[in-house]
Amino acid sequence: MVNLGLSRVDDAVAAKHPGLGEYAACQSNAFMKGIFTFVTGTGATLGLQVFVQRKFKYPFQWNVLVAVIAGSVASYWVTRVESQKCSNLWLFLETGQLPTDVGTDQRN
Repeated sequence: MVNLGLSRVDDAVAAKHPGLGEYAACQSNAFMKGIFTFVTGTGATLGLQVFVQRKFKYPFQWNVLVAVIAGSVASYWVTRVESQKCSNLWLFLETGQLPTDVGTDQRN
């Protein structure tokens, strides 16, 4: 049995997919970047709103709500982009080829 994060993976599966450890490390890194983005995005948005609140008076509860929403959106975007990079890494490790490029004008 091979440890993969908190899970244990059978040796046969680990031998069949030699890049499994690298993929798991990549996904872990992507999720940590997402958490870091949520915390910093929420904090930065809240700080900016407190600065703006000096000019426009409105209740503090709306500052918190908007900051959490902004942090969540930024976190989702960062995690999605980083997870796509990990998926491309997994495909490369499994097939030896990079996935086909969809172009710069198209978004997934």
